[in-house]
This record gives sequence, C-alpha cells and structure tokens, in this order.
Amino acid sequence: LSFSPFSRMLPIALEVLGSLLAWLCLYAAFCLRNRHRSPEWNCRLVTLLHGATATCLSGYIALWDGPWPLSHAGSPNTALQVHVLSLTLGYFIFDLLWCLYFQTEGDLMLLHHTLSICGMVLVLGLGKSATEVNAVVFVSEITNPLLQTRWFLREMGCYHSFLGEVVDFCFVLLFLVLRIGGGALIMYAMVTAPEPNWILKGGGLAMYIVSLGFMVEICRFVRRKMLKKYHSWRRLRSEDAPVKTNGHLAAH
Repeated sequence: LSFSPFSRMLPIALEVLGSLLAWLCLYAAFCLRNRHRSPEWNCRLVTLLHGATATCLSGYIALWDGPWPLSHAGSPNTALQVHVLSLTLGYFIFDLLWCLYFQTEGDLMLLHHTLSICGMVLVLGLGKSATEVNAVVFVSEITNPLLQTRWFLREMGCYHSFLGEVVDFCFVLLFLVLRIGGGALIMYAMVTAPEPNWILKGGGLAMYIVSLGFMVEICRFVRRKMLKKYHSWRRLRSEDAPVKTNGHLAAH
C-alpha cells in the first residue's frame, strides 16, 4: 500500500516526460526545417500547434465529455483529463525552459508559466480537480492561436491589413469574454466548492490575478491603437478638407 501513490504517479510522470520530449523534438524539427528563421519563429510554431491542440481537447472535455466544471469542482480526474493535462504540462515545461534560456519574456509571463506548471502538478498528484483546471486551460489557450497569428503577421509584414484587424478584434473579444468572464466563473466555482484543495484555490486566484495583469496590458494596447487610428483619421480629414484662401474655397 505504501507504494500505491508511486505506482499511480509513475505512468503520469512518464507521460509528462514523453510530452516534454515530443515538444522538444518538434521544436528541433522546426529549427532544422526553418534554418533561416529565428528560434522564436520556431518556438511560436510549437506554441501555435499546442494552443490549437489544447483548445480542441480541453474544450471537448469541458463542454461535451464532462463533468461540468462549474458544478463539479474538485471531482476525481478522468483518464482523458489526465492525458490532456500531461500533454499541456510537458509543453509548459518546455516553453518555460525556452523562455528562461532565451530571456524573451517578462516577469508576468514567467509567473503565469510557473503557476500553470505548479497547478497541473498538484492536480495530477492529488488525483482530483482536473475538471476546473482543464476548463482554465480551455479559456486560456483559446486565444493563443490568435496571439501567435498576430506575431507571424507582424513578422511577414502583413499585420497592418484587414486580416490583422480581424485577428486583433477576435483576440481581444475572446480574451475578455472567455479568459476574464469565463475565468471568473471558474474561479468562483473553485473557491466556493468544498472539495478543491486550499492550495489549489489560492493558485487559481493567483492565476486569475495574472490574467487581470494581461488584461491591463491588452487594454493599454487597445487604447494606443484607438488613439493612433483617431489621429490618423483626423490627419486624413484635415488633408481632404478644402483650404480657404482670402475667404474663398481654394480650387481642387
């Protein structure tokens, strides 16, 4: 009986290790394929693929397979939940190591990755609460493909286009509705339910505070963009307005 926790965790640990190696191999393959591209380009390709995969899998669990995270917080982990969290945990370990090595991210992103890793390790170790953590993965990762698409558009010189505007609008909308609005509902369910571990509740609140930090940065970005558009509109309007000369409209 004393070995049962070890016996239960060993397959999960091996699955997480396999996930980490798989993401590392995928990154190495992208680097070999795209030798003329920067390391960040290839890392973001991995991030894009993980974001799309994690969104589909976690969305299927949260919205279809169940249990419903807003009413079953703290419930035992299902096999599918364990597989998805192991896959995502391996990716987050890879991405955190990459960010630390290349020093490309700020403290807020590093804190986000650290809290995510600790939360998933705790949930997999406890054998419960994967329901709400999987839901957090869904509302967090659903905006990731759009974020990476925005970066690739900038790198290719296509950001200042209609497509760039659509990507920005969808990203901000999904972030506010799902990550902030949906995340608040998940955090409320987690904190008020009696089953989740108190450490997990505290970690969930910390993760939501990090999301609010990201929201502040996004609101600043939206403000800058709106001001830039407004000033551009004013400039175009002044250029198109007929010029008065000696009280008469100048000829066009």
